[in-house]
Amino acid sequence: MYKKPQDIITDLIQEDIGINLKQRMKSRKININSPTSVNYQPQISIDIVNPNEKKHEFSVNMRETINGDLMFMEHKDIDIILMKQKKKIVAFPKDLMSEVVYGAESRLMEHLRRKGVIQFDSIQGGNVYGSLEGKILESQERDEITLTVYELSEWLKSEIGSTTRKEAYSQQIKNMELYPNEEDATELGEVPHAEEKGSIRQNSLFAPYLYGRYTY
Repeated sequence: MYKKPQDIITDLIQEDIGINLKQRMKSRKININSPTSVNYQPQISIDIVNPNEKKHEFSVNMRETINGDLMFMEHKDIDIILMKQKKKIVAFPKDLMSEVVYGAESRLMEHLRRKGVIQFDSIQGGNVYGSLEGKILESQERDEITLTVYELSEWLKSEIGSTTRKEAYSQQIKNMELYPNEEDATELGEVPHAEEKGSIRQNSLFAPYLYGRYTY
């Protein structure tokens, strides 16, 4: 099949460098007797791969306040606030202050201290009753906020086991009280009424606050 010389050149250019001259030069005439210059700038993309760089993906449930602070509310006993501007971690009691709440706050600060996230001597009580706080260390090479979020997610994961056991134990105690077995329960009316029951007597007791008198 016969082709014009300009068509042959156009096909070769399209196969070699990927330029379709037929679409670009519909309104132009190509003179094969005179050299024609084609202005082509190839688009080259280079991906630099660092073999020492490792990516780690993780997920954590958190909320963001209107000033940009992050709130972690998934723990059963405490709420955790990451203050970006002040670079502090503050743990608050979720309901009432107790030894269980303080234990959770102490474990959190100890975890962050061992991981090198907060300063050793910055752990102290906050201005809110029952709170505990620590100051995040500054870094010139790493994003300290991202590292803190990661360590918080790891600590929350480590607390899932103990939280599950506590809930199971509490539910077991409730079931023993509400649904006791035959050995630990009596039907209504099975134990007859008596004037006195138990080992504590209500009469003939010595009352020192009544001038040494006996009660009757």
